[in-house]
Amino acid sequence: MWSQVYDPFGNMVLSTLVAAIPVVVLLGAIGLFEIRAHIAAVLGLVAALIVAIFGVGMPAPMAAAAAGYGAAFGLLPIGWIILNVIFLYQLTNEKGVFDVLQRSISTISNDRRLQLLFIAFSLGAFFEGAAGFGTPVAVTAAILMGLGFRPLQASGLSLIANTAPVAFGGLGTPIIALQAVTGLDLLELSGMVGRQLPFFAVLVPFWLIWAFVGFRKMAEVWPPILVAGVSFAIPQYLVSNFHGPWLVDVVAAIVSMACLAAFLKVWHPANPMTAVPGGEPVSTAAVEADTPSAVRRAWMPWVVLSLFVFAWGTPQLRAAIDAVWSAEYKVAGLHEQVQKVPPVVAAPVPEKAVLKLNILSATGTGIFVSAIVAGLLLGYSPAGLARVYGRTLHTVRYSLLTISCMMAIGFVTKYSGTDATMGLAMANTGWTYPFFGTLIGWLGVALTGSDTSSNVLFGGLQKVTAEQLGLNPVLMAAANSSGGVMGKMIDAQSIVVASTATKWYGHEGSILRFVFFHSVALAVLVGMFVMGQAYLWPLTLLAP
Repeated sequence: MWSQVYDPFGNMVLSTLVAAIPVVVLLGAIGLFEIRAHIAAVLGLVAALIVAIFGVGMPAPMAAAAAGYGAAFGLLPIGWIILNVIFLYQLTNEKGVFDVLQRSISTISNDRRLQLLFIAFSLGAFFEGAAGFGTPVAVTAAILMGLGFRPLQASGLSLIANTAPVAFGGLGTPIIALQAVTGLDLLELSGMVGRQLPFFAVLVPFWLIWAFVGFRKMAEVWPPILVAGVSFAIPQYLVSNFHGPWLVDVVAAIVSMACLAAFLKVWHPANPMTAVPGGEPVSTAAVEADTPSAVRRAWMPWVVLSLFVFAWGTPQLRAAIDAVWSAEYKVAGLHEQVQKVPPVVAAPVPEKAVLKLNILSATGTGIFVSAIVAGLLLGYSPAGLARVYGRTLHTVRYSLLTISCMMAIGFVTKYSGTDATMGLAMANTGWTYPFFGTLIGWLGVALTGSDTSSNVLFGGLQKVTAEQLGLNPVLMAAANSSGGVMGKMIDAQSIVVASTATKWYGHEGSILRFVFFHSVALAVLVGMFVMGQAYLWPLTLLAP
């Protein structure tokens, strides 16, 4: 067994700088040098392996096994989701029903700001709550592109919108994982996150429209923005505090969509923005030409997708499907061969490395089945479905390679302990730890692409450090998840998902630069809010 070493150079500053090399290589290659994402991911992986083997002394076979484990995880479940969402999009686009869908959204409002609000924030939150793992960004970015939004706008704005719901995504998976690694009460964790994020659920819609058109034009439509945010935030608080983490986003998103659509029936902007900056106005004639049956047909594939994704995510159906077939494989040479040690954990803990091949119950399989059902209803033959699927595979081939390499980087840094080295650097901040502890969660998601993974990675560290500093461990564990949601928009995996959905592959650097400021600024605001919870107002504020 190999024990992780968090300060291999005997100098925490130097050890942290070395640990950060893979992140700097990856983000620098994408953001500064405009290197194509799959090449940048390979370079980042090489850097991660060099640091792990020569920097911290991890045995080379273990490092290679960690990389292979991460690459496999990148394909299932994440790559499998993206492939099938794009498959569904291709099916609807080829039949022309996607154009009808886009036009029908303008019946909710022909104002581009409000279309963005409904699609990226409210609708995207539903897909985050039901599936997570890149599904909301893939769906909303594709819809926005079809509505005439430029690729950078569709990508970047979808990423900004997909923040407030992330902690409760995938039917509460991040919070459930956080409870598993910390041993803290599940409902206490759910409630604490549910007393942090609703404030940002109100803020993010305003931030989203401001990022799109600036403050003045955002202020012109503040009433519906407020409706969308508040109607999401209130159910988010109520469900998380009085029920649990499982249905938070699903309920909140449905309420937000219903309230926003109803409000827009009676409220209209004085100066409608019918054109995307640099784009074309909405064609009212085309909207009026679409018959009700054509509109229903256009929405049908996405309704089918919603139903299947939600059903596939329920624990009962997932367990029933897994009973038919699922398999687990302990990764040879890695499973329980790497040991986490204090101060990251209270006592030494061997790291598990189990590859779960639950292909039947995977969210991507639910999306695949929904695409097949929708395709048949749209009139495709089996041969036609196979032809479109083959073309989709060709379209996303580089994206799948990129995501596999991204996850390989995350797993190498996890098992080598270099991510914990960066986390410990932030943990040594004394009374300001509530602020920097929140940024640890942000860093975790930026590195791994998943709030769930960040919680697994740093949840134990947050608990141990909070207890050492006399802080509430529930507060800091929850802050890891709440801070993490703001890192979702800059993680390389999400950026690749966005570029794939908008068919803008090769421009990941532009997307990263577009969202980076927003990610950092919002993470800082969450950190300041957690500082307020720690020192200025009671943790029981708004507690049931």
